[in-house]
Amino acid sequence: HGNMFGAVAFYDACRAQGVKPILGCEVYVATGSRHDKQASGIREAYNHLTLLATSNEGYHNLVKLVSAGYTEGFYHRPRIDKELLGRHSAGLVGLSGCLSSEVGTHLRNGNEAGARKALGEFGDIFGPGRFYLEVMDHGIEDQNRVNRALYRLRDSTGLKLCATNDAHYLHRDDHQAHDVLLCIGSGKKVADAERLRFDTQEFYLKSAEEMAADRKS
Repeated sequence: HGNMFGAVAFYDACRAQGVKPILGCEVYVATGSRHDKQASGIREAYNHLTLLATSNEGYHNLVKLVSAGYTEGFYHRPRIDKELLGRHSAGLVGLSGCLSSEVGTHLRNGNEAGARKALGEFGDIFGPGRFYLEVMDHGIEDQNRVNRALYRLRDSTGLKLCATNDAHYLHRDDHQAHDVLLCIGSGKKVADAERLRFDTQEFYLKSAEEMAADRKS
């Protein structure tokens, strides 16, 4: 989220194992200008967006964006904005993002017109064939509802779908250890009712077979 700190180590580890590394970042996009720091809270300050580099130029643009997020746009998180993204979008592919993205937030709120407007803006930034509707299935009802809306938008906009799985730990049975780490990071106890927790146990690195099975279901 918002940084490229592990990119080189990730790249080298993948190459050593004969795996093609795809460098990217889930960036924080300011709801207005990256210079605006008047939002009342974290949720009003930014949305999420997935960026993937397709070339060396794209990687360098990704580094520029993330660096500017810290030096120019930091407010709660290292934020970029659409103006900056428009200047450094070459060599990048954009995915519409998770439930916390601009598109996902509009659709969760029943604002399909707002989602369509955002898709048009991102489409203009990235250009033809470089922006996708991102669908995920972690067994969350809000996600299912947003996915249904994304399928409708796919049919009306002609944008293609990209299926992803938000991975916060490696294996399915790592969910308990991850939950404990969340508690450590937030200073809470596992038994605390009001604390950050993940809704399901689906946030792991799924195999190609599991992703294909999700698609069929």
